[in-house]
Amino acid sequence: MAGQIHGLWVHLPLLVRANSKDSVEYILQALWRTRKTGLDAADRQIFRQMLQLENDSELDPLLVCLRIIIRRCVYEGFDKEDIHKLFPSEVLPELQRLLTLLLQKFHKEWQEDVLKDQVLLETVVTKSKLGLETSTTVRLMQFELLEDAGQDVFLSACAIRRLKWD
Repeated sequence: MAGQIHGLWVHLPLLVRANSKDSVEYILQALWRTRKTGLDAADRQIFRQMLQLENDSELDPLLVCLRIIIRRCVYEGFDKEDIHKLFPSEVLPELQRLLTLLLQKFHKEWQEDVLKDQVLLETVVTKSKLGLETSTTVRLMQFELLEDAGQDVFLSACAIRRLKWD
């Protein structure tokens, strides 16, 4: 995994093009907010403007890298104090500091979101197994970490199921 992701780190310097720390913060928050659905065209346009990029082919590798960093930070049990260890030495020190500060800022909130998602999923699955019914439509969001030739690939899939429980 490290060798494959190594190539993604080279895209992080694009964040330096952002006019402010707030712009980078907005990007991270939007990536988290859209973790289940993916970015829409409006978000992508905003990102390209913030980073002064002309097209999605320049933006996409950076977004993949940031999503991997966010996922590792939240899902792999990194303590708030250990977030800086996510970055290899070739990442510019100022980018390491900025991303570390922002990831630390949102770490607890994002972990709480993950816990809520897990509780919701467990509740829905349990009620479904028990055969309980309701007319509520529940959106189940699944995140899978797949092994692909030794590289972890983050894929998100969204399935909407109508579950009936009381």
